[in-house]
Amino acid sequence: MTDTTETPVTVIGLGLMGQALAHAFLKAGHPTTVWNRTGAKADDLIREGARLAPTVAEALTAGSLTVICVTDYPAMYELLGASDIELDGTMLINLTSGDSAQAREAADWAEKRGARYLDGAIMAVPPAIGTAEAVILHSGPESDFDAHKSTLDALGTITYLGADHGLASLYDMAGLAMMWSVLNAWLQGTAMLRTAGIDAATFAPFAQQIATGVAEWLPGYAEQIDSGSFPAEVSALETDARAMTHLIEESEAVGVNAELPRLIKAMADRSIAAGHGGEQYPVLIEEFSKPGDA
Repeated sequence: MTDTTETPVTVIGLGLMGQALAHAFLKAGHPTTVWNRTGAKADDLIREGARLAPTVAEALTAGSLTVICVTDYPAMYELLGASDIELDGTMLINLTSGDSAQAREAADWAEKRGARYLDGAIMAVPPAIGTAEAVILHSGPESDFDAHKSTLDALGTITYLGADHGLASLYDMAGLAMMWSVLNAWLQGTAMLRTAGIDAATFAPFAQQIATGVAEWLPGYAEQIDSGSFPAEVSALETDARAMTHLIEESEAVGVNAELPRLIKAMADRSIAAGHGGEQYPVLIEEFSKPGDA
């Protein structure tokens, strides 16, 4: 059975993201019931046609599927674990942020109470919800995802990752690692250039060009990682390590924090000491794959 645009939905949690989710469902024509501890947060949604449920229990029974987006997993348990809550038969889609272990535990918890459960992660800011730019990841039983994808499509670009409930959160964290690493590298470079009177706006287009160029290397580097073979087709790690030394020295010479490049140089040094100096940069996956105290 596939959802239609008339499928009723429930949204629990009306922070900025929850409100955006409910707005998108309403815009797509879905009868939408909402619930939030502070009912006033539903005022705009009610004016658009949403119904405010008086209790969580009533909200759960109002829709064919319930999307919950609250502060954290403990908040979800507090709301859905109350004695008056019946989850049997509920299709629950949890878009609350957390880690992969929490997602798997929540799936087990929900399924023991008779609910169908998909875990998800929102890779977007609230204003993007309802547009193609909003990427929303889902993991859990594929049959549940397929049954409700047409409804979830109202939220953005909907992606299914696999049956493991933890995958959406794991992808979310991997995406954050990418985001912060790119931003931190840009801030490092910006701090250096500011010492020469170059402002951030001037550097930004050049930095964007570098970031785009590096991104194009990823598919080829991924092949090396997956095959476990790292021939130095472009540059050997020991050559990269020498450039890292220059970056550290330049940062220190102009009075800029060098902690970040020192951290990466230390990882490269360990890999070189292990005999990988003649291999290409992706060989550092072995260092990234170790616990931090290894």
